[in-house]
Amino acid sequence: MNARTRAPKIEQSTKAEAPHPATDSEATWKDPKRYMWLLGPALPGIGLAALTGYALAPKKLKALAWTGPALVHGLIPALDRAIGEDKSNPPDSAVKSLEQDKYYERIVKAFIPTQYAMTFMGAWLASRKKTPLEDRIGLTLTVGAINGVGINTAHELGHKTNKLNKLMAMAALAPTGYTHFVVEHNFGHHKRVATPEDPASSRMGESFWKFLPRTVVGGIKSSIRIEKARLARKGKSFWSLDNELLQGWAMSAGFFGATTLVCGPRAVPFLAAQAVYGASLLESVNYIEHYGLLRQKDKNGKYERTQPEHSWNSNHIVTNLFLYQLQRHSDHHAHPSRSFQALRHFENAPQLPGGYASMLLPAYVPKWWYEEMDKRVIEHYKGDLTRINWDPDRKDELMARYADFAAEVAARHASESEERAA
Repeated sequence: MNARTRAPKIEQSTKAEAPHPATDSEATWKDPKRYMWLLGPALPGIGLAALTGYALAPKKLKALAWTGPALVHGLIPALDRAIGEDKSNPPDSAVKSLEQDKYYERIVKAFIPTQYAMTFMGAWLASRKKTPLEDRIGLTLTVGAINGVGINTAHELGHKTNKLNKLMAMAALAPTGYTHFVVEHNFGHHKRVATPEDPASSRMGESFWKFLPRTVVGGIKSSIRIEKARLARKGKSFWSLDNELLQGWAMSAGFFGATTLVCGPRAVPFLAAQAVYGASLLESVNYIEHYGLLRQKDKNGKYERTQPEHSWNSNHIVTNLFLYQLQRHSDHHAHPSRSFQALRHFENAPQLPGGYASMLLPAYVPKWWYEEMDKRVIEHYKGDLTRINWDPDRKDELMARYADFAAEVAARHASESEERAA
């Protein structure tokens, strides 16, 4: 197997291997969420059903055009708050059998056919002359939202080593034109996560709108460098048929071309806009996952190994069911090839105030986001401002602003440490 096709191994300390203890008997443990995971592939089915309803009665069922944003920004966050968290973990003895159970892999792959059917349906509806502009906007956001979640399907498949899974990952990414993610995420982000060198790790004081162009441009450039280096090691040029970036971009071009051929040129602005919105949802999650967190350097200037403390986590169960437990992000970075059903919760990982879906709207509003997260970052580092991944343009300003709060946090933690020692 080519070295580039393996997910990078990121080791952790013994402390990182101590997740929340399982309460179930290891000998009889069964996945309590086994059938709940079907919510993942059900999402494009919900979208397709909504678009079909709109097509049959566009005036009476006008609101169905807006199903996607209503789900992502409304219903799922509300269910997260109502149902709460799930901190149960599979015991170590169950991990092997969970990984070998093909049921879970089929669930992930089942997302893709319905995703394509939904996207074609959306393009056809949006390209009709009689479709009102406001409905076209709703259709665009609905399809973009579900294709954005589809990127998470690609994320799950892209970490597997066989070629078929990688091609299916790129197929899930083709509707958003973001196929380079398979290369950059596995071999760029996982190597540089929680460092200033990583375009997909956001910095404290950096708004989402400042982060977005940095991560998009930086991710594309990084994927090109990674793929050039891989092909050079094999004695091939960038324009080789073996180039995975070119393969992915060809898939996107083929999909966009075929859809336009069927639906006509009016589908082009729809396809472009839904792709932008879908990709922006991915980058919103990237912004949330590592905000302000920083791996420290040792005396030789080398970054420490990735630990649970370098990812923001959440155990809100509804978002985890739709996103294949992406919110258990610390364990994912510790074991990139581990399947979603076997990911664990770590008590020492920093926790978000809500699920990823609940954090999307705050991420879009800088003042709201800073109020939610900045002091949480300082608390995480026990008031030590030198350990934060700062936006260099705002570092001095923010260190001065939070100096008093950081001193209070540091004093409180010092006092608590003394009490524990006593």
